[in-house]
Amino acid sequence: MRFHKKTSNVLRLQWEFVHEKNVNFKEISAHNTPNQSPGFLLWHISTSWRSSIGAILKPIGLTHPQFVVLATLGWLTKKEKLVTQAAIGKMAGIDPNTISQIIRGLELKALVKRESSSDRRAKNPTLTCTGTKIVNKALPAVEEADNQFFSKINQKETKDMIHIFQKLAFD
Repeated sequence: MRFHKKTSNVLRLQWEFVHEKNVNFKEISAHNTPNQSPGFLLWHISTSWRSSIGAILKPIGLTHPQFVVLATLGWLTKKEKLVTQAAIGKMAGIDPNTISQIIRGLELKALVKRESSSDRRAKNPTLTCTGTKIVNKALPAVEEADNQFFSKINQKETKDMIHIFQKLAFD
């Protein structure tokens, strides 16, 4: 049985695709192992760290993003009375739609209240008394979890790591 040349090429490629089981990483990766890839390592570290923080926050009744927004709101209102959702999102690195959803959820939990600003398009979230109590409870717990998580590295390594994180996050 003879196939048209185009059909033959397609069948050959399909056969090769199905029968090629091993990826040739020497040809496609700059790294000999995943443990040499900064992205792969960052993925593992961030997954483990987020899990440890989530375990601390769950009994307090917060998700990690909710905590980040509450803590960011607390930091920002330390200097200014009124801040916008946009300012919170910018500092926290969260897009406007997501920040709005998180703040709406915190508002439903009575941890935040939103007031209209002079610019009707902007909202000014503030911590409620309950929200302040939750931040006062959650922040030290998260910082202690951070200390435990990063306890494998010494003080100089921690300082260097923070410098690297700042460079990657803000430069």
